[in-house]
Amino acid sequence: MQAQVIRGHGDIDDITFEANWPDPVPGAGEVVLRVGACSLNYHDLFTLRGMPGIKLGMPLIMGIDVAGDVASVGPDVPDWKVGDRVMVDPINRQLGKLLGEAMDGGLAERVKVSAAQLVPLPDDVSYEAAAALPVAYGTAYRMMLARGKIAAGEKVLILGASGGVGTCCVQLAKLAGAHVVVAASSEDKLARLKALGADDGINYKSDDFMKEVHRRYGKPRFFGGASGMDVVVNFTGGDTWVPSLRCLRPEGRLLTCGATAGFDPKEDIRYIWTFELTIVGSNGWLREDLEALLGLVRSGKLVPVIDQRLALKDARAAFRRLDERAVFGKVILAP
Repeated sequence: MQAQVIRGHGDIDDITFEANWPDPVPGAGEVVLRVGACSLNYHDLFTLRGMPGIKLGMPLIMGIDVAGDVASVGPDVPDWKVGDRVMVDPINRQLGKLLGEAMDGGLAERVKVSAAQLVPLPDDVSYEAAAALPVAYGTAYRMMLARGKIAAGEKVLILGASGGVGTCCVQLAKLAGAHVVVAASSEDKLARLKALGADDGINYKSDDFMKEVHRRYGKPRFFGGASGMDVVVNFTGGDTWVPSLRCLRPEGRLLTCGATAGFDPKEDIRYIWTFELTIVGSNGWLREDLEALLGLVRSGKLVPVIDQRLALKDARAAFRRLDERAVFGKVILAP
């Protein structure tokens, strides 16, 4: 089969296209899927370059998010048959392993997974839409609704709003009835986010987002008013962390599910106790989150935002676009 393979940690040019990689063979409780679509995530870049304290087996096929159809079935798999359309929950919860990191993923024509990871894919949801959901949209769903409890009438600021997680956060916040403010790096991205439902936008390349929040929505004060944001969504970390705290009204909430710009930011805990802020962490998704997302897609209430669809052989170009933060939504690769 064709596959994109890495043989060690490195950079984008170290991803190798293999035209005759061995096909996976299903064992007991496993199936092999014919990949219909695989979407990229920033986590793939972390896997490629190496993460402190995490050792991975090599060679490795990356690609966490996968949808396709069952190509072959191993022993002890009574509930699935060849041809079934499926989306994959990327976490093998029995082994505690992530697809495309601790086991070969979807940047190939075929991928082997546990039958327990399969989620039925209705005929009216495309492979591309399904492949966009698990990591980014599943993470956003759990962070915004299950953990963050976004409510109607709240003012919500979303940083990094133009990526996969961000575009889902915008849609979910609007579905909840919130006033949504987005921060992005260009006027074009802001216009596209407003088309998704955002009410206001801040270009963080030309304006200090914290100062803009204070100018437009008031500077938070513990006594004498509750100006500022009810919720800030920050999965970038780095230099945006303290300014995010300073955007929140008294008893506001900061939601976090990642740290794409740095996991050890400068902290100023004075804002946390002075304004009685709540920091809400969210990690991953549950199967019911993925099923709920499929329901929203089928109803037309949620539309997975796809930036580009590329062939499997063009994985390097797709990774470069992701690395340059040029994407709006998700990048999809298909064999």
